[in-house]
Amino acid sequence: MDISLPTAALLVGGGLVAGVVNTLAGGGSLLTVPLLVLLGLPGGVANGTNRVGILLQCLAAAWRFRKEGVFEPRSVLQATAPVVLGSLVGAFWVSQVADATFERVFGVLMLVLLVPTLRQVSGGAKRGDAGRRWHPAVAAAAFFAVGLYAGAFQAGVGIPLLLALVHVGHDVVRANAIKVSVIAAATLAAVPVFLLEGQIAWLPACLLAIGFTIGGTLGARFAVRGGEKLVRPVLGAAVVALAARMLGLV
Repeated sequence: MDISLPTAALLVGGGLVAGVVNTLAGGGSLLTVPLLVLLGLPGGVANGTNRVGILLQCLAAAWRFRKEGVFEPRSVLQATAPVVLGSLVGAFWVSQVADATFERVFGVLMLVLLVPTLRQVSGGAKRGDAGRRWHPAVAAAAFFAVGLYAGAFQAGVGIPLLLALVHVGHDVVRANAIKVSVIAAATLAAVPVFLLEGQIAWLPACLLAIGFTIGGTLGARFAVRGGEKLVRPVLGAAVVALAARMLGLV
């Protein structure tokens, strides 16, 4: 795939915006996967290619959260195993889906996820709110379901994962710090599946990854300082436009 300088800049810039959005809540891949499709990659390859940047973004964000003093490694363990298991199953399934089918399904998902993507995570569920805490079995099932979605589509997975982490007793900022580490583990499990299926285009993957990594670091800083409101309206407009394009409406 030949990439011009403007296209390279677009990929880096798109990755940066998506990295910030993903770290703040989730939904950045609702921009980058359609962007890769618009640049000519088949849907399945775009889905796999996107995961390289997601992995590096999550690692960068986790490092930044640790520097900010809100990352607790032991808190990651509860969610990691069921999410990773679900991610492997989801990635294997979606890697067998035809590109045209993936693009249609992804376009529908973009519209379905638009409302929760634009809503801020409620601050009403706080650490220690026992009335909202889930039973461990319910939490494990929820994390496995999140992993299935993460492996298959990934886009917007931070939103349900963030909500699940809040419901097991974490405040929103710490849940964000845990979220990026869990998604990193799930993505690390899924990437080999896409690699074996030949669904990673490395040049656009690396360009996106540059932006994702910078965005992940910035997003972690914004999350601690309450900067989520800055990106939601822009994301909403872009999601509507790109969903319509992937569904063939424009």
